[in-house]
Amino acid sequence: MRRRGYYLAFPMIFAIMLFSTFITAANNNQPAKRVYNTSGQTARDLVIDGKPDEDCWKTARLESNFIQYQPAEGGKASEKTEFAILFDAHNMYIAAKCHDSNADSIVKRITRRDNIDGDAFVIQIDSYFDKKSAFSFWVTAAGVKRDEFISNDGNEDSSWDAVWDAKTSTDSGGWYAEIKIPLTQLRFEGGADQTWGLQVARIVYRNQETTVWQQATRKVNGWVSQYGELTGMQNIRSKKIAEVRPYFVARADTYPKEVSNPFKKSGSEFLLNGGVDGKFGITNNLTLDFTINPDFGQVEADPSEVNLTSFETFFQEKRPFFVEGKNIFSFQLALGDGSLGNENLFYSRRVGRAPHYSPSTEDGEYCDIPEFTRIIGAAKISGKTKDGWSLGLLESVTSNEYARVKGSGTDKRILTEPLTNFTIARIQKDFNNGNTILGGMATSVNRNISNSHLDFLHKNAYSGGIDFAHYWHNKDWEININTYWSRVEGSREAITATQKSSAHYFQRGDATHKELDTNRTSLTGSGGKFLIGKMGGQFKFMTAVTWKSPELELNDAGYMRTSDNIFQLAWAQYRIVKPIWIIRSFSVNFNQYTEWTFAGENTTNGGNINTNTTFKNYIYMGAGYNFSFAALSVTALRGGPAIKYPGNNSAWLYLESNEQKKFGCSLYLSTGASAIKSNNIENSYEVGLQYKPTNSLNMSVSGSYSLSMRELQYVKSFSINSSKEYLFARIDQRTFSGSVRVNYNITPDLSLQYWGQPFISAGGYSQFKRAADTKSDSYKERFHVYGANELSYNQTDNNYSIKSNSGSTLHTFDNPDFNVKEFLSNMVLRWEYKPGSTLYFVWSQSRERDDSNGRFGFNDNLSELFSKKPNNVFLVKLSYRFGR
Repeated sequence: MRRRGYYLAFPMIFAIMLFSTFITAANNNQPAKRVYNTSGQTARDLVIDGKPDEDCWKTARLESNFIQYQPAEGGKASEKTEFAILFDAHNMYIAAKCHDSNADSIVKRITRRDNIDGDAFVIQIDSYFDKKSAFSFWVTAAGVKRDEFISNDGNEDSSWDAVWDAKTSTDSGGWYAEIKIPLTQLRFEGGADQTWGLQVARIVYRNQETTVWQQATRKVNGWVSQYGELTGMQNIRSKKIAEVRPYFVARADTYPKEVSNPFKKSGSEFLLNGGVDGKFGITNNLTLDFTINPDFGQVEADPSEVNLTSFETFFQEKRPFFVEGKNIFSFQLALGDGSLGNENLFYSRRVGRAPHYSPSTEDGEYCDIPEFTRIIGAAKISGKTKDGWSLGLLESVTSNEYARVKGSGTDKRILTEPLTNFTIARIQKDFNNGNTILGGMATSVNRNISNSHLDFLHKNAYSGGIDFAHYWHNKDWEININTYWSRVEGSREAITATQKSSAHYFQRGDATHKELDTNRTSLTGSGGKFLIGKMGGQFKFMTAVTWKSPELELNDAGYMRTSDNIFQLAWAQYRIVKPIWIIRSFSVNFNQYTEWTFAGENTTNGGNINTNTTFKNYIYMGAGYNFSFAALSVTALRGGPAIKYPGNNSAWLYLESNEQKKFGCSLYLSTGASAIKSNNIENSYEVGLQYKPTNSLNMSVSGSYSLSMRELQYVKSFSINSSKEYLFARIDQRTFSGSVRVNYNITPDLSLQYWGQPFISAGGYSQFKRAADTKSDSYKERFHVYGANELSYNQTDNNYSIKSNSGSTLHTFDNPDFNVKEFLSNMVLRWEYKPGSTLYFVWSQSRERDDSNGRFGFNDNLSELFSKKPNNVFLVKLSYRFGR
């Protein structure tokens, strides 16, 4: 009872803090808005060469008087910065003069586009003038470009790629930049007199100093809303973008020959392919992006892992079409990062995923299954109107996908994925100068299922949601509410499979609030979130509740780990944003969280405290302590009864050296153990090294090693005499993962990148046990450990047998020990030979080997891995941009 009161106290404390802050809050002093007026200034005879010495620049209005944004907010800039802005009928031009009293110390590192490293100049334009969104253009002293689309008053999306030009130059007085931005790359309503939001910034890398033209503060929960203004643009007409990028791909695959396998008999194959990408302005504010037969061969592979849970792994999206503009199609279910933050109504990796069905084969037969489902085409419309409506519509069709089966006189095609249509629609409306936002989202997935062996798939899946956010007191405070629903339809087989899946486990015998119904042909569920908090100032705090009903199912278009939960969170942070003593910046966070099922079963009790510190010598340190108390797990037995898990405690430490130096290093340590005396241990160690020998070469290597010993690792379930049994074991798992990266940037438009990852994971099982009184207060009564007379191992067949008292065999199962070894690598030469047109040369290699022993031996395992012949992919991809 004492512990329950402890958890109830947290929301009460936060409610008191919330009320007291309402009473004592005072209005922030906002700096005066600066205005840059371009009236009477017209660009003539400009050559973009990084030297703003043309006559029109000499008469243009120069702005200066930049102010520190960090580290010493509001402080005087260490170096003088000037800029000017001009327009003509088609373009916007910016000249920057970044004066420097120590020009030899200007950092000019050549990197790939969007990967900024060194001194930089930034201009950000709120052409919608909604004080929420902006187009951001960066250029470094080395001439490297970065562009971003900023949404929701501060969310930066660097996947947005505009077509623009920038050049730089350097002399003894500093460095200079000229930027040319076609008006087709901006979104605005044409008119006699325009007003846009404007922010200009400069980064002096050696000082880790950011200065801004319009004074801004980190204490305010917002960025675009703090911009100054750009005026005087008379009779500027908006331009509709129009571009088409056809592409051609030549690909060669090599792999080890298998004489008996008809699909690998030759050891190689060749492929020619092509498609087209395009972008068209429908109106001044709405843009259509499309892709036909897209190819993503240049995209880096997903990292290796061994997943021993029942939950699907979340992988980040890397495909350009789906990455660009992804923010507008986001409807986050919960909050934060990690597994909770990943849950969303739309998970774009569903489009073009690996086929659902894997055919079984007979002896002597071989099967060739496609790695991904081919995307026939995809299109999306996105933009924002002058009335504050943000719109997004995505449509994609994936093809029928077939596996080929050959051998024993057979040659057949088997459908593994049906023709599928994905539709995603998003809408939001701003009110009250962007301080109130109301939005909605809807998704649909429709499959053309014509073969009975695919009846386990949903025929139709729909979801939708409504979200509301309101900000006040200069956006220091916010309230955020959403509600959402889902409906899936299909055969009885499909809906039964959904009910039994790891997201639901309706078959749990001890669940009083849900039961398996094998006659259902649809499932409808709902969920929601309520959040209120103070997000501005040095002291921040927030409390939130999220809920998902047992019937909620979103994994056709979205991503959801589990349903049937009510999650409560309280968070507080204190931060120092101005340098003090030896500290450049500092923050400390406190978190408390609790979770229940809809039947009131307590499944999580815990919290953590963590700190993040940057010192004045630019060394970074983070540390944290996590704790949790005993709670029920309703998923550990994978459809069996809930089991009481002991609490655990863990701590972590992270150190990173000054990133400005040529040589850098980082260290991460974590350790965790069960709160009771047992062999539950989780330790992890990671070291990273980085070396920048020249301004164009960056090399890094990292390695991590983890040791995990768990007493209650699920193995399988089985029946003995009509009684369901659940098998656990102790697992000793050791994992090594490494990463090697080499980035050589010959020019800002020509780069060579290499990435390689060796991965080894081995797990040995012992002390097999079956579930017993799973909710007992006594830890040892929750399971029964099999004795020597109850369990035997057959070395010849590599399996275990469970024996009765009389010695007869009750059940046999394979030895679950594993040893997984994998090596992935990717080398990409990228040349943007003209703006928007690229040439790729790609070499990808993979090696893998699995063994049924749980012994981890780094040298032996690595030697075994590289003794296996690799799979290689050689690819050339050429795209050419037509348009304006």
